[in-house]
This record gives sequence, structure tokens and C-alpha cells, in this order.
Amino acid sequence: MISLDTRILKIAAVGAFWLTSAASAATGAARPPAGPVAACERLQGFVVPPFEIGLSTSGATVVSVKPVAASGTGAKALPDYCEVTGKISPLDRSAPDIQFKVGLPAQWHGKIVMFGGGGFDGTIPDITGNVPNGPVDELVPLGRGYATFASDSGHQANALGSQDGRFGLNDEAVRNFGGDALKKTHDAALAIIKARYGHWPHKAYFAGGSTGGREAVTAIQRWPSDWDGAIAWYPAWDDAAALLGGQRMNRALAKPGAYLSVGKRKALYDAAMQACDSLDGVADGLISDQQQCNARFDPVTATLNGAPLRCRNGADTSDNCLSDPQIEALKTINSTTHFRFRLVSGETQYPGYNVWGADLGITTRSSPVEPVVTFLAFGTSQPANPMPATAPYISVLTDQWFKYAVTRDPDFNSLSIDPEQPGVWANRISELSSQLDASTDISAFRRHGGKLLLVHGLADVLVSTRATEEYYRRLQEQFGIRQVDSFVRFYEIPGMGHAVSSTFNATWDSLSALEQWVERGKAPVAQVTTDTAGVPGRTRPLCDYPEWPRYVGGDVNRAESFQCSR
Repeated sequence: MISLDTRILKIAAVGAFWLTSAASAATGAARPPAGPVAACERLQGFVVPPFEIGLSTSGATVVSVKPVAASGTGAKALPDYCEVTGKISPLDRSAPDIQFKVGLPAQWHGKIVMFGGGGFDGTIPDITGNVPNGPVDELVPLGRGYATFASDSGHQANALGSQDGRFGLNDEAVRNFGGDALKKTHDAALAIIKARYGHWPHKAYFAGGSTGGREAVTAIQRWPSDWDGAIAWYPAWDDAAALLGGQRMNRALAKPGAYLSVGKRKALYDAAMQACDSLDGVADGLISDQQQCNARFDPVTATLNGAPLRCRNGADTSDNCLSDPQIEALKTINSTTHFRFRLVSGETQYPGYNVWGADLGITTRSSPVEPVVTFLAFGTSQPANPMPATAPYISVLTDQWFKYAVTRDPDFNSLSIDPEQPGVWANRISELSSQLDASTDISAFRRHGGKLLLVHGLADVLVSTRATEEYYRRLQEQFGIRQVDSFVRFYEIPGMGHAVSSTFNATWDSLSALEQWVERGKAPVAQVTTDTAGVPGRTRPLCDYPEWPRYVGGDVNRAESFQCSR
């Protein structure tokens, strides 16, 4: 608990901030420059007392301010703004601070955007950046006049970056990552925004992808009155379940002979394309009818250029075929992980991944985004103990989670845990699920008038697209299809992997679509996504799930040549 004396000191510090400014104005002594620069500099040392933050903390403090001059042109233009860096102090003195930043434009239109993170967070997202997969030809939120803010979720990462799981050793840090840091950061940032402009925002949006997508749906579920709208790309909403599903993938790839070389990844990709590309009516390098592809494609019977994809007798004979251990691993990845123990969150399984037609890390591709694709997919090293930093992203992530958050033993062999039957670790995993798995009950957010945009690439092998389908189906079961249509849209994008893709690197002005819906009552209609990497400038319609784009004739690179079909 915070003592009364401490609270008095915090309140006094806030008062001192305003008294100092008033005194300077009255005497004319040591008067700072006028205008936005002065308003920025006066925030130095600003204190947000604990009682102004909706969850327990030791308060927040502005540790630095920096006036930033306008820069850039066109879509890259940024206005004069004040960059505020702050920290939120924990109750547990051994817990790390929550570090955060706020961007305060000189001309503010009264709206805010909070950015979510990725992986295990640990760094502050760029407050001058775009919403996930935002348009490259439109201004970023700060450039549009938004006040923006973000945090590191309550811990600071080491060289592993977003895969660093050391925070799992501290309970308060775990709770912060699970969602508490969202509310704490929101309240501290709004206190600073109020101090700068003299009034609260009139519209508030959250935008994030992956972990940031989980943070988006967590924020609107736990604190619905704080948010008018949210954008959630490829959301890891059932994060504990996703880590367990990823662990099953991890163990499958760690088996002798199971890991796919780059050549074998390409062979699998090409075979799936030959089998499934034309299911949408045209061979365009994209699998749009993924559901039919999943039903019909089998690596055991598939062919590549007329020859069997399976190596002769299942032996590993070349880079142009798959051995039986590799096929077994891929089928495991494609299938559901069933939890044979109770999770407090209520999740009982994690669906398989759309691995047929996914880019698993084909490093021979010349696309500038392929190194990121590989990093987020199968990496360049087989999972092992100890875990190589170059192993699949999910392998490093689960290794860190089991070592630090679950067993709290940095020397533990994470590959020894069976995610379906974790034995003595079941209770700890169950406890963590209550913090990491978001509830799908967003009824209070709907009553508040909030709107939610969900987007997921069909070729994501880090966070399963099928899991987002499950989230959306639960909303339909809870509210009914018509009611869900009144406040949620869900789009799946063919060819899009996790966050980036060298096949179809999707971009979309989701923020404008959300603004129109929330502020003008105009629901998204005929939305279009633009590719920036596979075929730069190519467009496709964003189809309301479960629809997908079917070719009806015309230029194959234009959205109007496709019709959304079931």
C-alpha cells in the first residue's frame, strides 16, 4: 500500500508543477520560450499520483521531454510535437518500471491512439509510427493530429528483444504483461495529455498486432469505457493457449529429421500452390480458398511438377521432396492441440495452422521483407536444448516462457514439457492462462458504442488464423450474427503471413475506416487492401469472414476483378 505521506508528496509535486508555471508567468523571471516548446518543457518532472491510475502503482513520473520540430513530406510528414518519456513505478520494489512514451502534437484534434507491442514486448513501440499494416500513402496517427502513446508493458528486454522472457520471474511484471500495464499506461498518459492541453480526449483508439492484437481485445474487454474503437491484427488473444500450441509445433520440429531445409520449404510451398492456387478461379500466386485447400491437400499424396512430394520410401533423399518425419511434423502443425488438463481461462485447445501454402522462411526469395518472414516463421536452426537464438520464433518464445514464467528455472529443458499433458506444471500454466488469455465477452464495449476491426493473414504460422476465426465465432454465438455486424468486422487476407509477407504484404487504412464507423456511423463497406511486396500496388477486396475473394474476370492485380464469395 502507498502511505498517506507519499500521496501528499505526490499531490504536492503536481501542484508545484502548476504553481511554478504560474509564478514564472507572474514575475517574468526565467520565463521559458512561448508556445508548444514551453508547454513541452513544463512537463518535465510532472508527477501522476497513484490515485489517478486505475490499478495499483507507486505513481508515474515524466523523466524527460523533448520538443521535436516538424519533419518529412507527404505521407511521412510529422508536425511539431513534444516527446514525453515517463515511467510508472511498481508496488513491488523488485519489479521493473513500466516505461512509456507520449507524443503530443502542437495542434491536437482531441483524439488519441495507443499502440500495442509484439512478442513478449520489452521495448516501447514507435509513437511516431503507423498502426499495424497501415497504408504507406497516408499520414501516420501523429501526423494526423493524434496524441499517441505506448509502453514496454512493464519490463525491459535484453538482446533477445521481444522473445526475452526474464520478466516471468516477477509476479507484478507478469501481471503487467498480461494486461495491467495497458490500464496503467492509459491513465498515466491521459493525465499528461490533460496537463498539456487542458482537457481530456473525446475519442480513444487502440491499435496493435500479434501481442498488440491481444492487448487491443484485452483493453476493450477489461476497460471498455476507456476505448471507442480498436484495431487488432493477427491477435494472439488466447496467448497461453497459443504458447501451448506453439510448443507442440516446437517439439514436432525438434524430432530427428523433422526440420525442413529452405529447399524443402520451397518444395512444399510450390506443391501447395500447384494444388490450391486456382481454387479461387485464377492462378495468381495466392490461395484464397484456404478452407478447401486444407481439406484437399495432403503432403503424402501431393505432387510437385508431376512427381510425388513425398520422398521415395519416406527417406530424406533430396531438397525437392519431404521425408516421413518432415511430413509428420507438418501434419502435427496443421492439427489441433488438445489440452488434457484444466486451464482457468477455460480454453481447451489451440487450432492448427494454415501451413499449406505458407512461406515458412524461403530465404532464397529476393524480397526485402523475407528475412523478417523467416525470423517469424521457421528461422534457420532446428529447435534444440539449449535453444538456438536462430530457431523458429515460437521455439525461442516458448523456451523462454517455460524457463522463466512456468518453471522459473533458467536451466530447465523446455522441450521436456508436453503441452497437452504438462504434468507437475499444469497448475502453473493454468494460473498463467487467467492473465494471458483474453475473454471474448466484450458486451460492455458494445454497449459503450465501441467498434472492433479484426484482421488476419491466412498464411500465418506464428499465430493461427483459425484461432481468430474461433474468437469471431464466439462473438456470433454470444450476440447473434446481426448484432456482431453492428460493431465488429473480421477480414482474412490471402497470402499474408504474420505481420509481413513477401507473397502479399497487406496494407489498409484501418484507422480511417474505424474513424468513419465510430464518429460518423458509416460501417466499413467495399474495403480494399494493397500489396507492397509480392506485386507492389496489387489490390484485393477485404471480404467479411467467412467470405473470400473469387476471380470474376479482368486485371488479376485489381480488387474489382474479384468478388467476395462463400
